[in-house]
Amino acid sequence: MAQTQGRGIERQPTLEGKRVLLRPLAPDDWDALFAVASDKRVWAQHPMHDRWQEPVFREFFDDALSKGGALAIIDKASGQMIGSSRYQDYAPDGGGSVEIGWTFIAPDYWGSGINAELKRLMLEHAFRYVARVNFRVGETNFRSRKAMEKIGGTLTDGTQVVDLPDGPAVHVIYAITREGFADGPLANVTG
Repeated sequence: MAQTQGRGIERQPTLEGKRVLLRPLAPDDWDALFAVASDKRVWAQHPMHDRWQEPVFREFFDDALSKGGALAIIDKASGQMIGSSRYQDYAPDGGGSVEIGWTFIAPDYWGSGINAELKRLMLEHAFRYVARVNFRVGETNFRSRKAMEKIGGTLTDGTQVVDLPDGPAVHVIYAITREGFADGPLANVTG
């Protein structure tokens, strides 16, 4: 895997796999992405369980656009938007790290292997620039925690407490290193 040293990660690439296309999120993606996000099931275990509501999701969407790094997830077979993900919090120290997160996928695609494919694409891209990728997951979001373990994420000792309107939410931190990825469950998955 080629490595690019000495500069930050390109946080809004276009990445293409066998079944998904990841491309930079754009302002005119609002309607299609909110159609996915408005399904209450998407947020049932998430600390921001009310993100299915338009004003709450609007804040999430605007934040994604303003910070950069947000990607739309497109089902190549149908051309439909089925979710989004982000690169955020690039840090150059210690070989570099970046966070992948804020990922959500339409429930019709849960258990289909789409998450593994999109994470593989994002990890392959990230490891051209950094030695470690972090994932912040709500402590009680067991669906996402299981998905992290399935793709080779290792639970670290790190936690983060985020103040939310309903009170503080604890997030646990998973990580995948460049070496762990090379030896992990996504290394030989083709897309």
